[in-house]
This record gives sequence, C-alpha cells and structure tokens, in this order.
Amino acid sequence: MPASLSRLAASALSASVLLLVPAISLAQDAKARIEKVADFPHQVTGVTVAQDGRIFVNFPRWTEDSPVSVAEVGKDGSIRPYPNDEWNAWRNARKDDLSAGDHFVCVQSVVADGRGAIWALDAGAPAQSLLVPGAPKLVRLDLASDTATRTIAFDESVAPQGSYLNDVRFSSDGRHAFITDSGAKGALVVVDLESGKAVRVLDGDPSTQVKKGLVVEADGRPLRRPDGRGVEFSADGIALSKDGRHLYWQAIKGDTLYRIETAALVAALDGTVDLSEKVEAFGRNGVADGLLIGRDSGDMYVTAPQDDAVKIRDLSAGASGEPRILVEDERLRWPDTLSEGPDGTVYVTTSRIQDSAFFKPDAPAALPTQLWRIVR
Repeated sequence: MPASLSRLAASALSASVLLLVPAISLAQDAKARIEKVADFPHQVTGVTVAQDGRIFVNFPRWTEDSPVSVAEVGKDGSIRPYPNDEWNAWRNARKDDLSAGDHFVCVQSVVADGRGAIWALDAGAPAQSLLVPGAPKLVRLDLASDTATRTIAFDESVAPQGSYLNDVRFSSDGRHAFITDSGAKGALVVVDLESGKAVRVLDGDPSTQVKKGLVVEADGRPLRRPDGRGVEFSADGIALSKDGRHLYWQAIKGDTLYRIETAALVAALDGTVDLSEKVEAFGRNGVADGLLIGRDSGDMYVTAPQDDAVKIRDLSAGASGEPRILVEDERLRWPDTLSEGPDGTVYVTTSRIQDSAFFKPDAPAALPTQLWRIVR
C-alpha cells in the first residue's frame, strides 16, 4: 500500500464508509478485495468527485443531529464543512433560530455537474420524518469560489409532506435535473435549472413504488424495526445513460430496474404528459440502492446491500442482462452511493443502515465505519 494510503488507513474518525473502485471493463477479471483507507465521523450517504478530483460527501440527519451536512474530504481523510460553517450551522436544536432556506437541513446527496459546481440535494426531513418548512431544495455550490450561488426551493407540489428527495442526475447539456423521491409515495422530479421550474411526475406510478410482498434482508434475515416495519424506500437509485437519452431508476424495496427517455421527462415541464406508458421495465437488479453508469464503458454499477457487494451490469445486453458481483465483502455494510472520478475511479459510500438506531435501538447515534479501496 502506498504511504499516503497507509496514513489514511491510520486515521480512524468514525461513522460511514467511502470506497474506491477502479473502473473495470466487463471483459476483464473482476475479482477484487478491499483495503482500509479512512473513516468518517458521521453516517454518510452521498459522495461525488469533481472534475478537478476534489471529493465531497454528505451526512443526513437520520439518527444524530450531525454537526456537518456537506463536507469536502481532504487528502489526509479529514473533512471540512462545505462551502462554509454557516451553511452547515442548522441543527434540530436550533431550528427556530436559523432559516431552513439558506442552511442545510437534511442533505441526502451531493452530485458534481461537470460544469464547475456540485449540487446538494436537501430532502429537508430529519430522521426521514416530517419536512421542515422551506427546507427541500437543490443548492449549487461553485467550486471556483467555494460559495453557494443558486438555490432552487421546492414547494409542496414538488415535495409534499411525506416526501424524501433522494438523489439527482443532470442532463448532458446542463439544462435539467432529474430527482428520485424515495418517500412514502415515490415519484420523480424534473427541474429546469435555468428557470427553476420543477414538476413532480410518475407520482404513485408502479415504477416508483415499493414492491409489495418483497422483504429486504440484512445479514441473511429480514431487516425490520422494533415495531415490525421493514425497509420501505421507494424510488431511490438513479442513473443517466452514457448518451443522455435514458434515465434509469429503481426502488430499494424493489428488484426491477426501470427507464424512460429523458426527452419525455423534459416534455412534462411544458404540460400534462402521460409518462406511465413511456416507462420501460429493464430487467432485474435485485435489491439495490445506488446506481451509476460508467462515463466511458457505459456499464452500470449497482450497490447490493443484501449481498454486501457492488455489482456491475452490461447495459448493452438489454433487459435480459443481469448484474454480476464485482466485489463482495462482509465489511461492505449497506453500500449506498456511487460516483466516478476524472481518472475513472468509482467511489462508493456505505451507510450501515442495518446497524443504525432505526433497526437496532441500542446502537449509538453515530456508527464507526471505515473508508475502503477496492483493489484487483
């Protein structure tokens, strides 16, 4: 292991895991192993890598009132609030003192747009519960100035009570954003980034809902809360095809991958469009959380929480294709979000959902986990 990675591996901080996965062609031997790199002090979900190689992560307020929501990861594995302390100053305990519209409340994902910025998607629902008024939003963070330059707020028509905006992808021309809502009633959201106009689509459509009768497992057993409820996340993982023509998504409590032409989604901004008939079932991934389509290969990376694994799927095989294991390790506890760096390295966070206080009441609010690199 290089000395720089050894130093990172020695810096134990705590809470959730970031993984580095060298991009691989499906034609190559995909056997891999993981090496410990670093730790985070809070439960992480999202990760993104900017064009210049800078890495950013986010920490949603699920079981702890985290002191940081969005952070840049230093080369030594440390984190610093991004873009500054003020944007990260909101706390549950101070919710009456700080406005939710210009502070991070419950950021679920961060995504680089390839155009000099990252965007923070704020679900605005701490503990995945009630929305804080004015909190659901999409915030543009300029990488050159390290400042927030744009906020697109979502009203109740886009983010109603019970929603949980989960992940976002940007069209290749930079004009539109596509968002999944994994809340009680799943949906997609389409955003015109120039005007700020947003519409909620496929609300309640079977493609965005949990699959009835399916039970999500962890450690070989049904994953349930003390009151018997299981995992109920709707439309969650999202990915944009290499050519930008199709958007893919699926529910965590689901096993089917769906897609739709992005042109149809954009058309929905200008009027009522029946999108249900335009949705295509695109085979099965099994239970999955994060999705990513490789920039060069066009292959789909799939996180597989039930299998403690990251899988890869050849999309050129069509709906008949199936994901196969790239790496499997019991320490990959709930691999969550994926991102690809400029050098082709794929990053994955593990959020350890099955170990959280939602499912284990005796668990600490913050869970100590590590940063790994997958090596072949």
